[in-house]
Amino acid sequence: MASERILVVDDEEDILEIIRFNLSRDGYRVTCVTSGEEALRVAKSSPPDLMVLDLLLPGMNGLEVCKTLKKDKNTEHIPIIFLTVLGDEIDRIIGLELEADDYLTKPFSPRELILRIKAVLRRLKPEKRSQPIWQEEGLRVDFSAHRTHVNSEEVPLTATEFKLLTTLIQNTGRVLTRDQLLDQVWGYTFSGYARTVDTHIRRLRQKLSLYSSWIETVHGIGYRFRKL
Repeated sequence: MASERILVVDDEEDILEIIRFNLSRDGYRVTCVTSGEEALRVAKSSPPDLMVLDLLLPGMNGLEVCKTLKKDKNTEHIPIIFLTVLGDEIDRIIGLELEADDYLTKPFSPRELILRIKAVLRRLKPEKRSQPIWQEEGLRVDFSAHRTHVNSEEVPLTATEFKLLTTLIQNTGRVLTRDQLLDQVWGYTFSGYARTVDTHIRRLRQKLSLYSSWIETVHGIGYRFRKL
C-alpha cells in the first residue's frame, strides 16, 4: 500500500472529497486545502511527497502557487500535478513551463489521477543500474542519487525531466517518438498529449545549456539523444 503524503488544493469541496476518498482508499495520506495561500503555508511547514494543484483558485491561483514553490529551495523539489479546465491549453502549457510534472483536465477519472500520481512518484525512485553514474564531457548524470551536473554545477531537474533525460540517454542514437516517450516517461499514451513532451524537451534543453544540442529533434517523428 502507498504511504506517501499528498497535498490536494482545490476550492470545490465536492472535488476535494472525491479525491480524498479515492487516494485514502489507495493508502495515501491526504491533506486537503481550498486556497493557494493555505497551500503555501502547508507545503512550507511540512513539504508533501506530491501536490495536486487546481489552476483556477480564488485569490492566489495555481500558477502563482507553483511559481512561489519553485523559487524556494525547501519546496522546489515537490512534484506538482495540475488540475485544469478542459480546453485551457495556454494555462496548461504555462504550468508545465513553471516545472509542473503533469496535468489532468476536468472532469477527470479518480483512477486516472491515481495512475498519474503513481507514475510521477515512480520517477522519483532511483534507477537500479549496473552503471550508477553516466558522464560524457561536462554532462554528468547520477542515476542512484537522482542528480545532474553540467560542468560541475548541479542542475535541478524535476522528476519528469530527470526521467526524460535518462530515457533519452539509455536510448542514445535511437529515435523515440512522442508516443514512446509518453509511454516510457509518463506511463501513458493518449492522443493530444504530444505537446506535453515538446514542452518538457524545451525546458530540459534550457537546463542542459551547452549540451542542449545533444537532444536532437527528428522532425515529424520525435527526439534522439546523440553527442554532436
